[in-house]
Amino acid sequence: MATRHQVRESVVGLLYAVDMGNVKIDEHIDEIFEEKKIRNQQRSFAMALYEGVRDNKEAIDEALNAQLKEWELEKLGTVERAILRLGAYELLFSEVDDAVAINEAIELAKELCGDTSPKFVNGVLDALKKVK
Repeated sequence: MATRHQVRESVVGLLYAVDMGNVKIDEHIDEIFEEKKIRNQQRSFAMALYEGVRDNKEAIDEALNAQLKEWELEKLGTVERAILRLGAYELLFSEVDDAVAINEAIELAKELCGDTSPKFVNGVLDALKKVK
């Protein structure tokens, strides 16, 4: 069974695919989750995260853009953008503890992005936490 961290990593992958224009990714979610052994409660958690980000994307993007001092969300790397959206969703719309949401986003950035990304993700989400 997948861990919550692995679930979040898979959700970032889905968000990345959608952002890259793969509009048919929803047709393959069951296969993707099964391949990654995301089942039962973890599948429900994954779907809640994915659908939550997707359904609240406009509000999430607005909140993130307000914290990006010299950047625009659309000009960031696609993986960083997916991680920030997931982290922001968890901060703004879920019951997950703020520290857990931020730490998970930082860990994802360490695994999936460049050397400066974890610090950047931390800064943006920490600033968002303070104004929410």
